[in-house]
Amino acid sequence: MESLTSYFGPLCGKVEKAEEERHFRANDRPFNLSYHYADNAIKTSKYNLFTFLPLNLFEQFRRLANAYFLFLMVLQLIPQVSSLSWFTTAVPLFLVLTITAVKDASDDINRHRSDKQVNNRMVDVLIDGELRNEKWMNVQVGDIIKLENNQFVTADLMLLSSSEPLNLVYVETAELDGETNLKVKQALTVTGDMGDSTDSLAGFKGEVRCEPPNNRLDKFRGTLSLDGQTYSLDNDKVLLRGCTLRNTEWCFGLVIFGGPDTKLMQNSGKTTFKRTSIDHLMNVLVLCIFGFLASMCAVLAIGNGIWEMREGSVFTIFLPREQGVNAALSSFLSFWSYVIVLNTVVPISLYVSVEIIRLGNSFFIDWDRKMYYPKNDTPAQARTTTLNEELGQIKYIFSDKTGTLTQNIMTFNKCSINGKAYGELFDFSGQRVEITEKSERVDFSWNQLADPKFFFHDHSLVETVREGNPEAQAFFRLLALCHTVMPEEKKEGELFYQAQSPDEGALVTAARNFGFVFRSRTPETITAVEMGRQVDYELLAVLDFNNVRKRMSVIVRSPEGKLTLYCKGADTIIYERLHPSCNKLMEVTTRHLNEYAGDGLRTLVLAYKDLDESYMDEWKLRHHEASTAMGDREERLDELYEEIEKDLQLLGATAVEDKLQDGVPQTIEQLAKADIKIWVLTGDKQETAENIGYSCNMLREEMKEIFVVAANTAEGVKEELRNARRIMCPDSAEEPSVIKARAGLFWLQKTERVEDEKVDGDYGLVINGHSLAFALDKDLHLELLRTACMCQTVICCRVTPLQKAQVVQLVKKYKQAVTLAIGDGANDVSMIKAAHIGVGISGQEGMQAVLSSDYSFAQFRYLQRLLLVHGRWSYLRMCKFLQYFFYKNFTFTFVHFWYAFFCGFSAQTVYDEWFITLYNLVYTALPVLGMSIFDQDVNDRWSFQYPQLYSPGQLNLYFSKKAFVRCMMHSCYSSLILFFIPWAAMHDTVRDDGKDIADYQSFALLAQTCLLIVMSVQLCLDTSYWTAMNQFFVWGSLAAYFAVTLTMYSNGMFLIFTSSFPFIGTARNSLIQPNVWLTILLTSLLCILPVVAFRFILIQLRPTANDKVRHKVRKEALPAPAPRRPPTRRISTRRSGYAFSHAQGYGDLVTSRRFLLKLPLRSRPALFTQTDSPLAQNQPQHYRTIAEEAEDSQSPPRTGGAAAAQ
Repeated sequence: MESLTSYFGPLCGKVEKAEEERHFRANDRPFNLSYHYADNAIKTSKYNLFTFLPLNLFEQFRRLANAYFLFLMVLQLIPQVSSLSWFTTAVPLFLVLTITAVKDASDDINRHRSDKQVNNRMVDVLIDGELRNEKWMNVQVGDIIKLENNQFVTADLMLLSSSEPLNLVYVETAELDGETNLKVKQALTVTGDMGDSTDSLAGFKGEVRCEPPNNRLDKFRGTLSLDGQTYSLDNDKVLLRGCTLRNTEWCFGLVIFGGPDTKLMQNSGKTTFKRTSIDHLMNVLVLCIFGFLASMCAVLAIGNGIWEMREGSVFTIFLPREQGVNAALSSFLSFWSYVIVLNTVVPISLYVSVEIIRLGNSFFIDWDRKMYYPKNDTPAQARTTTLNEELGQIKYIFSDKTGTLTQNIMTFNKCSINGKAYGELFDFSGQRVEITEKSERVDFSWNQLADPKFFFHDHSLVETVREGNPEAQAFFRLLALCHTVMPEEKKEGELFYQAQSPDEGALVTAARNFGFVFRSRTPETITAVEMGRQVDYELLAVLDFNNVRKRMSVIVRSPEGKLTLYCKGADTIIYERLHPSCNKLMEVTTRHLNEYAGDGLRTLVLAYKDLDESYMDEWKLRHHEASTAMGDREERLDELYEEIEKDLQLLGATAVEDKLQDGVPQTIEQLAKADIKIWVLTGDKQETAENIGYSCNMLREEMKEIFVVAANTAEGVKEELRNARRIMCPDSAEEPSVIKARAGLFWLQKTERVEDEKVDGDYGLVINGHSLAFALDKDLHLELLRTACMCQTVICCRVTPLQKAQVVQLVKKYKQAVTLAIGDGANDVSMIKAAHIGVGISGQEGMQAVLSSDYSFAQFRYLQRLLLVHGRWSYLRMCKFLQYFFYKNFTFTFVHFWYAFFCGFSAQTVYDEWFITLYNLVYTALPVLGMSIFDQDVNDRWSFQYPQLYSPGQLNLYFSKKAFVRCMMHSCYSSLILFFIPWAAMHDTVRDDGKDIADYQSFALLAQTCLLIVMSVQLCLDTSYWTAMNQFFVWGSLAAYFAVTLTMYSNGMFLIFTSSFPFIGTARNSLIQPNVWLTILLTSLLCILPVVAFRFILIQLRPTANDKVRHKVRKEALPAPAPRRPPTRRISTRRSGYAFSHAQGYGDLVTSRRFLLKLPLRSRPALFTQTDSPLAQNQPQHYRTIAEEAEDSQSPPRTGGAAAAQ
């Protein structure tokens, strides 16, 4: 209904005005309803009970072929025109429409069920001063709702208050961005003070003005007006639909956007009907066939007119014409009669067969055990059945990073302590051994507080720590103290860490297992259990992380009164601040860091410094002055941090693995061999994305150069892109050459294509979100495309969901190549819908991407099987099917054309009417379906062994306009043989007993028998892979033909249905004649031998990669599965991205008394008095999520204060 409304709305003068600003009041439904904002019900279905039939038929008859067959059926209802019964077209057309309608109805019923399930979820809504349990769909904009722990967020909400200190809530955004680490949101203090008081919340009359509904997940702008005051609202105050509330007992929120207006649904975009390139080509070919059919009919109609004038007048004496019919009218009627007779050039069974083949290939994907992930009980799923062959033509893959390439799990893998590396395993000969799941794990049972999920394999590190090595203990002490992790201990000894980033959580967990357990914290203390002994450290200051500092430090006082500064950060930053005495140790550590970088690990360097009490007192005073200064406060604080964080003593380095999904590097390598280009589009920061690029072997040390585009102006971006292009291809033209052409039905669609430019060597390109925004501009997008397409690997960092879709659209438009997008979160939905094929990863990271995808599975590594095996086979099968189908039907039809010259152009059929009806539906249907569903040139192992076999699909080599023309020429030759050899053999021929057998019925039987046998032999030649089903279908169809023919031409059928079965006795009279069988043999040989000879010569002179591999298959045994080899150690001078994904300002939170404490602590004088800080005034400070930290990297840093609580 919506599509009809949207179509006819503008015609009726109904034009909806775009919303420019949202304005509503809390607890005021009448006021808010006057704006007609969408309620919270969602609707993803297309039809309802009343609109299904008209809308579905309208959509089906938009397909040119269906409209053509409807027209044909109408023609067959006209007696003067029709030479065939109307049911020969009506029955197949009805079947096609019914099957498609049932499939569409089934899909839509599933969508209705899904909508109903979501819309009927329950939530507490504050109505008339009391909380009522309401359905989600009844929630309105301006309502206040209550959420509890582990509940889904109902709509897009402005956070009002929560059970947590400082009005914080923790949310998991897996449905939105695929990330499982928790994000922190914070309410305004003015609303947070209401707590869970129903009276206060019911009396809340805040008025909100904000941006209209949009799809930007990381941005929100608005204001709250309350009691004459205006408060700013940003993304940190908003909970988005699709998030899940975690570790928060309860919270209250004000509904801003509901249902279709929520950012989750806005990102879902419109569901576009995707069609394969073969579909588009078939539409064009069908149009050409219609033209060809019309021209054939016109030739035969003219022939009829000439024959009627010259010869027909002789017959009028004993066969008079109908009244009013002359030669001209007869010619006109014969034109339409031949349209019906020759309609088999585009039989309706073509479309039925295509759908069955696609359905069969979809089942193979669903049933593939090698794409089943037992850990999550998740099979692969073909969510659409119309795109299978497109999987064999992919040229570009656009992939998300987090949750798609990576597991979003950080593991502490290796470390370097005081110049000694730990984490490797070696055999007796000193050779490195690969660590697998079977490798012996370190036993942490001696540590009662160890995390049972933590694994480590190097026993020497535990021994070193337990022996009391001071450097090793200081190393893990630093990891246990220098962080912003929040502990949670529900039961004695059961510790849970809430880390703002998974990498920091991994480091604290490592310290915990090696005997330095971070147990609890207050704003003033950190409690750790060191080797079984509880130690309370006094926390004096947190020198917070920011994107410029790239490090964080804590200053603590031990129970013995010793003052120590512990610092961790990026290696380049820490090295600049080390004491000269560390030079030798620094060289050794650098060597270890290079090894870790070569393994694609994320590193941090750890250092410490003992502080003097008198210096600390003096530094405190200067810090207080700087923090209370009116001007240059940030710069002065920065200088103080720089001063204290120098002359550090190096402890060592950590190496954390951003754990890739299993088999990702191998999959990417295989896809690259298949000449598929992979672009990574991620919201992560540059260092992280580059790191994963190296881990996946997408970026390699051997690459000639890796270009980084990070300019902040359009001119700068243009210059960087051009410089990169000139380095890669010095001879390239300054301006891109855009080839313009026309395509599509009636050649109405204009296309533009940018040719690939040859590059010597491999290059990589990394571009950040700011630069990409300029590069996607109309003036620069072709420059971006040219440069990016020259590179083997492209990584785009900090991209928004909209930019992901824009990049996909850019390649689709100007490369005319088939694209695939793969992701796992709501931020990937627009990209998945924009690409020709969308693949969703169905893991623990949410199902939003899966719901919008065409195919889904649990692991990225299954992509190579989907493309290199199922995709390639589907494309091969579909192309073979189309070539054979057009061949058999053109041959069938051309015989009619030649016969017209011998029957006075009277539109008489050369075959028996029953043979015409059953030819496509029974005699040739199952054999071609058997080939098109089961055929494979080589098996899956050989497909993996030679990924190059994939490239013909990308180049459209197996079925194209040229292949279609060759098919027509082959059909023309075969039809000439099939008509004239039987005609010549039967002409003036007598039986053994001297009787004449040259009658129409005997000739029809001979012609159709020759045709069917030749078609069966041709099918056998085209089949590469024989199964019992293929054999059964081929021999069964031939047996069915002879059985049906002998039955229909029998005396009994003639006596029962005299008018319907006129060919009495023809079969038994003809098929006992030796010359008939000799004619069949001669015809078959003349049709088949040239094909065999041509294929043999072609393989000898110009063998394809496919021919070579198939030859190898016959000679060699099956390739064994590739053995697992330990990866070769790569030494890299490229420093891996530091394992730090903090947001600025978190140090303030962990040192805030109100944040952590509900019970009073022992009093202590304030260390740093900062009366104008937000925390000192109990106001929430501006907290940025990880996703936004890069945006501030250009602005002066605001270092988190070293202020402790007042």
